[in-house]
Amino acid sequence: MENHTMTLGQWVKRLPVYEILIGMKATITVFIQRIILRTRPAVTLQYPHEKRDLPGSYRGMIALLRYDDETEKCVGCDLCEAACPSRVITVISAEKEGEPMKRYAKEYYMDMSRCIFCGLCIQACPVDALAMTKEYEWAVYNKRDLRLTKPQLLALGDRNFPERERKIEFQHHNVAFFNIGHHDLPPMTSKDQPPVTP
Repeated sequence: MENHTMTLGQWVKRLPVYEILIGMKATITVFIQRIILRTRPAVTLQYPHEKRDLPGSYRGMIALLRYDDETEKCVGCDLCEAACPSRVITVISAEKEGEPMKRYAKEYYMDMSRCIFCGLCIQACPVDALAMTKEYEWAVYNKRDLRLTKPQLLALGDRNFPERERKIEFQHHNVAFFNIGHHDLPPMTSKDQPPVTP
């Protein structure tokens, strides 16, 4: 013969309210600690008035950088365009007038609606002309507004990286002296040339 007597605990567990109370246990605990006892600090940030501190490795919008004399770092080598897996970057490079060995990015476009923020373009850049900012508030109604031009990317860099490095010629003086394109070097004479060995 089966025993049909139920304990009080078993009877409470059969009530539909019991499962709701178990599910609300964490909410009720936080409510009591936060509102009534005031022992637990608030977790919710009041965005946009309060903003979270982002980690140093955060990958936000990409920016073009300049040197401290306002010249652009980008040399138009197209390596960032080649390294980009989602074909976000378009670089149109040109030669500097009077200096045929030097190039620059005449036009530079980034379609940030397709960017996956992998950072491969930054790793590929030989002159550190690109950097990841901590900007993330780029919600727009039209995705064409996320096709950034060179002036917009330079403005991003100016806004996020106010401290700029000096040009390489001024960082390492031997580079400035031994640079072939340096205009102040005296012409090489026959006695300065190294001897030719047979």
